[in-house]
Amino acid sequence: MNQVTARSRPRQDGPEVALAGMLAAQGLYDAVRADPAAPLSISVVGPGGSGKSALLAALREAYLAAGVTVVGMDPALSGSMQAPDVGNVAVLVDDAHDLDSSDLGRMCRFALTGNMRIVVAYRPWPRKPELDALENVVSRQQPPVLLGRLNRRGTQLRCAALLGQAPPAALVELLCEQTGGSPMLIDQVLRALRSAGRLDGDHPELPPDVIDRIGYDLDRLPRPLRGLLLAVALGAAPDPEILAPVLGVDPSVIAELWSSAQSHGLLLAEGQLIPLIQRALVAGAAPGARRVMQRLVLDAHVQRGRPALELAQQLLVSGARGAELAAIFEAAGDAALAGSAPGAPAGTDAAAQALQLYAKAVCAGSDPASLAPRRAEAAARSGDLDTALRLADEALSHPHCADLARAGTVAGAVLAQRGLLARSAELYRWIGPSRMGSAAPLAALALLGTGSLTDAREVLAAANDDRPPTLVAGAEMLMASGVLQSIVDSPTSAPTTALSTLTRAAALLEPGGDAVLLPDMPAALAAIVALHSGELDVAVSVLERALEHGAGGLFARSRYQLLLAWAAMIRGDAALTRRWLERAVPDSGAQEPREELFATALAVGLARRGSDIPALQTAWVAAREAIVRYPVDLFSLLPLGELAVAAARLREFDRVVPHLEQARLLLQRLGDPPLWSVPLHWYGLHAAILREQPAVAQDHAVALAGAAKSSHYAAVLAAAGRAWMQVLAGDFDCSEVESAARGMQSIGLANDGSRLAGQAAIRTTDRKAMVDLLGCARALQASGPGAASSAADGGDDRLEPQTTSQPAVAPMLSDREREVAELILTGLTYRQIGQRLFISAKTVEHHVARIRQRLDVTSRDELFAQLKMVVRAKAS
Repeated sequence: MNQVTARSRPRQDGPEVALAGMLAAQGLYDAVRADPAAPLSISVVGPGGSGKSALLAALREAYLAAGVTVVGMDPALSGSMQAPDVGNVAVLVDDAHDLDSSDLGRMCRFALTGNMRIVVAYRPWPRKPELDALENVVSRQQPPVLLGRLNRRGTQLRCAALLGQAPPAALVELLCEQTGGSPMLIDQVLRALRSAGRLDGDHPELPPDVIDRIGYDLDRLPRPLRGLLLAVALGAAPDPEILAPVLGVDPSVIAELWSSAQSHGLLLAEGQLIPLIQRALVAGAAPGARRVMQRLVLDAHVQRGRPALELAQQLLVSGARGAELAAIFEAAGDAALAGSAPGAPAGTDAAAQALQLYAKAVCAGSDPASLAPRRAEAAARSGDLDTALRLADEALSHPHCADLARAGTVAGAVLAQRGLLARSAELYRWIGPSRMGSAAPLAALALLGTGSLTDAREVLAAANDDRPPTLVAGAEMLMASGVLQSIVDSPTSAPTTALSTLTRAAALLEPGGDAVLLPDMPAALAAIVALHSGELDVAVSVLERALEHGAGGLFARSRYQLLLAWAAMIRGDAALTRRWLERAVPDSGAQEPREELFATALAVGLARRGSDIPALQTAWVAAREAIVRYPVDLFSLLPLGELAVAAARLREFDRVVPHLEQARLLLQRLGDPPLWSVPLHWYGLHAAILREQPAVAQDHAVALAGAAKSSHYAAVLAAAGRAWMQVLAGDFDCSEVESAARGMQSIGLANDGSRLAGQAAIRTTDRKAMVDLLGCARALQASGPGAASSAADGGDDRLEPQTTSQPAVAPMLSDREREVAELILTGLTYRQIGQRLFISAKTVEHHVARIRQRLDVTSRDELFAQLKMVVRAKAS
């Protein structure tokens, strides 16, 4: 970063510095300096502080240096005006808008004499007929030079010229923000900062004497104009209907005063005050006058029914204070939270703005207890769950809280995300009979998640029927009904009916679901049911729609992204999984327990499927903490199953046994619904295989076979489970194994099918069967990552398929060769491998040579690619 040191000095080359950054002015100056004898007739127009006087001073210097006589609007010029030859005279007139009619007429007649040099500068207001006539005459040859505000580049150039070196970026940012690009204000701020020695640093601040200096200049303005400026500085809308009663004048007077303010260069292009001007006005006003003006401004807005949010935004910018502002800030917060007011932002931005406005209302005197539920909702929707839970708890513990339902809903939603579904259910039920109609479906949903089927049915049965038929109410009831159907309906119809109900619930929230807080979103529940049923395309579709419509806002976004990552992982698309996973993790790295459980399980699953033992060990450390922080519920069985397989692979299965037992008991209380229990049995089968517990594996296979009668998904997994048991026993029919492997492709598990076929190929002694199984494995792996997600999250989350080619499944290796292969992939040397296996390094080298021969590879990269396939098949 360039720094302005104490030794920096402004350049002393006059006009070049005075006109720095003002491209139009520099162009005119350069033309005059290049040919001062050339005829010139031009006007210069710009508001106060835009550099008109600096330009005329520079032109004067250029003409004098060329020996040209320079005159202004002076009585001594009257004789020259009558002369036909004015070749050696340049007329430079500043502030022509202040000349009277006779002087303007005299200037106009002089300009009509022809071959001459005349430059007339003036502000765009007031406009006199004589000034218009003069402009028409002077601008016959070329259009006026228009001066105005400097853009960022112009500000940077002006700073560099005034300081003698490139300015720090933070200084340019400060000037652009505070001065509105006014050259005069830029110069004043730079002089003050240089004088105070405060040009360096990443966060330069305005010295107080700058505000004082500008305030002194503003005090010299006409009193009516100062009144208008102060009213706007204190939040008055730039509208004659508002300003006229505030100032006690006719609306036509407001129009003239506004034009005067623009002509003085005190306003931005959008009609707002330049921030530096606003600060000086508020700081310079007497406290009593400021309070009176602020009261008048508020009354005018309220009486004319102006939107509270619009007024509050202006008050925030102005820095207005006072107890009378509390009601305005509170009403504006309500409007922002509802998203119904003109100018209200959407989604997370609206919630964050509401939270800020509510905080201002409390500071201004609003009752913190009455605002706590609304502040809690705003905090939750803006992503600050700690604050949301704290505020909701304060409201719930207050004896006179008038909005318990809102507080309970917020707390219930946040607690659900943190894995406390039982507590969430208690809150929804506690809200009270008078409000139970709106909370009953949410209570039932939370109860179902904890395995309390009987209680959930009782709550739904007791729900009031007189609830308003809103979209949110409909979505809540459909959510509870859909999950209930997935549990109690017949295994044959449960997946279809539950998915249909839950996707309809998700569709109801699409028009405005970014403003709703629920224990879980219907799109997420539909996706989880779809994943439990092998309907990966349905899961991806419903999640992408939810992301596209922003259902649930920031509160639910990472939930959708993690479930999309899960679908991609099941398909075998590791690249897409990682991309969704990266988007789901916030910049801070901190996640809520529910999201943390899914994220760590995804990291474990990726490492396990890639046979990356070091990565698996690293991911497992984080997963052990996540699984402890999040109690088992119905909607977390997928990550639990994935972690169980990883724990078995790492010989730490005892760590997940209590959680698996909790899951077993939960499913037992629900009647062991096949839709929810089948995937956990599939994971359990693999964990038992890795732990070399054939009896346990057989129990899971039997459970899968029992569910196969009524579910295609369970039937495919049952066939695959039976095939795995036969393959591991060394007694299998190759055609049955191939059929089971190809069946897994039909439920989106092509990569799992590939591993099954590959494992069978490794173990068979039949050469023809091995070739057939290898061909099956290669075909399934080539089709592994199916339809990839293309959802848009924000503007840059549109994801395209990224299918990477995988090495073919390896031919048969001996047990010892597979052990060597696993250790090679961990990065150990031959000597270290020998120490692990109690053999010599030379023997390891011989094993590697035989492995190369069997795999028909020559390069190291090819060897590693094939070894990963071998180890992956074994790990499965």
